[in-house]
Formats: sequence, structure tokens, C-alpha cells
Amino acid sequence: MSIVGKVQAQTAPVPAPPADFSKIKALTFDLQGSTVDFYQPVLRAGEAMFKAKNIDVDFASVSSEWRDLYRQSMDTVLAGKAPYTRVDRIYRAGLDTLLERRGLADKFTPAERDELNQAWNRMDPWPDTIEGMTRLRKRFTLATLTNASMPAAIAIVKHADLPFDAVLTGELAQSYKPAPAVYQLAVNYLDCKPDEILMVACHKYDLKAAHAFGMKTAFVARPLEFGPAGKPDTKPDPLFDLNVDGFVSLAKALGA
Repeated sequence: MSIVGKVQAQTAPVPAPPADFSKIKALTFDLQGSTVDFYQPVLRAGEAMFKAKNIDVDFASVSSEWRDLYRQSMDTVLAGKAPYTRVDRIYRAGLDTLLERRGLADKFTPAERDELNQAWNRMDPWPDTIEGMTRLRKRFTLATLTNASMPAAIAIVKHADLPFDAVLTGELAQSYKPAPAVYQLAVNYLDCKPDEILMVACHKYDLKAAHAFGMKTAFVARPLEFGPAGKPDTKPDPLFDLNVDGFVSLAKALGA
């Protein structure tokens, strides 16, 4: 069972008591999938590069394999079997692996691989992201809390023009969510107690870990996270303090 799976198994849903949001001072946001769409930008970049080389392949399956390799590498680190590695470097190593597996290693130069890997830094905001965040920022401090590397998180924020007050990433703790050390970053850098922070994400393993750490939690359903054919878990969960369909709905729920 993966580290994420263990977190999910150890934190069976228990209905949350009525939430009191009057103490909330800051919101921390997962980036990839929750705040920005990674699927379409990576798909566009991959399809364009493969088409230019006359390689006939379903890049959606390539992208899925790429994400799986990323998750496996992070789980290896979280299990203490490998040293911490920045996520952008994990993606880059994963690209080498999948090209080798598919017999395409000789088709791409190191520079071309680097360019394709940059697609993970050029993600698009979901349609509700900017409006919702703009409303929320008038009332709360907004910060990323992502597994992305610091350079990647900054690039994503700048590319999508996201109105964050601070950029926090697992790189600062030399770890990845769901490790408690990553959630502790928000406490340390935002000068808030855990229950004064609302963690916002579309990934339940992330929110379950944040809940266990003592944070308030908001689940945002992102049905298109893995594209039109994807089937992410979008069901509301009574463990979380809020279950919403986007950032505008989140702002409304918090009176922003």
C-alpha cells in the first residue's frame, strides 16, 4: 500500500462537528489539480512535441504513466528508502524512464526533455480560481502549500497570475504531503495555529492529513482533474469542514 493509501486507511471518515470559521486567518492551497489544471497544459505540450516528431501515441496514457512514476518516487522518499528530491527533478527522471519503457529514448534530446518537463510549470487556472481567490484574499491570507519545488511553484503562480500572498512548498521542509512537516510550514511561516488555517484541496489524502494535523479543511471537487475521461473522487466527505464545487463557492461559504 502506498503512503497515500496508508493515510486514507488510517483516517476513516468521521463526521466533522459544525465548523467555526471565525478563527480562520489563512487559507493554504494545493496547486496541481486543485488550483490549476495540469492535465490540458501537459497534454497540449506533449501532443505538440510528439506530433512534431511524427510519433503516433496516445499522450493521455503517457501523461498518466508520468504521474504514476512521480507518485511512486515520492512514496519511496516518504518511506525513507530514498533521499528527498525536488518534484521537478522527479518529473524529469520519470520522463526518462517512460521514454525508455516505450522505446522512444533515442527520439528526444536532453534539451527537448527539459522543455517538455517545463509543461508542469505552465498550468492554467480553473475558470473559478481567480475570481474565488480574489474574493478570499480580501479577508484572508492566501498561501500555496504544495509538493511542487519552489521554482516550479513560483513559475505556476506567475504563469497563471494567481493572487497568493505567500508561496510555501514541501521543498522548505525537504518532504512532501502528507508528511506533517509540510503542514507545519504553514504554522511557522504564516504565524497561525493549525486551527486558524483552512487547507484547500481536491485530494482527500491531503485533507485527511491536514485534518489530523489540526487544520480546518475544504474539499474542492475537480471532476476534470484527469481530463474528460478521468474519474477522480469528487464525492463530498463528512470528515471535511467544507465540501464545495469551486473557489467561488468556497468564498461564498466563508462570507468573502
